[in-house]
Amino acid sequence: MELFAGQLAILPIFRGLTPLQVAAIARRADRVTYTPGATMVEEDAVADAAILIVSGKAMRVSGPQLITVGEPIMSGSLIGEAAMLIETNYGCTVVARNKVRSVHIRRDSLHELILQDRAMADRLMQNLSARLAQTAEVLRRVDTHLAKADALAVHKPAGVAETAEQPQRAEEVRAAAG
Repeated sequence: MELFAGQLAILPIFRGLTPLQVAAIARRADRVTYTPGATMVEEDAVADAAILIVSGKAMRVSGPQLITVGEPIMSGSLIGEAAMLIETNYGCTVVARNKVRSVHIRRDSLHELILQDRAMADRLMQNLSARLAQTAEVLRRVDTHLAKADALAVHKPAGVAETAEQPQRAEEVRAAAG
């Protein structure tokens, strides 16, 4: 249990939990071993647990933003994090590449712990809030960058060729500004 309890403790969602709190999560986790080629999660299937890969390698074979078929997922990765918190479906299909030892952190088990330990609930909420704030900041920076790019497109020097989309986008920016 010590091996994967340490892996749990360094995950962003669990950072700041006490060793006893992490141990409580680890004690309630289901240990599951997958053979090579076994499907660990199926895209769009109902998800009731997050899966921590304790050892072994897996690959994501479907799902959003898949760059190459067989995108590697390494030991220490948490699959379907939201599933241990809320009702959801898995967003991708993951298959074991070799023997994979994992632990499943079931939503019902984590909810029981949260109800028993208000400090755990507070820390999880703080961690989620911090990550949401970081995501919002990244989106603000992207939005600022896109706005600057649009402004440059609207005010570009004469003689610079436009693509077919640029006049339409420039018109949209002018309409939004005016």
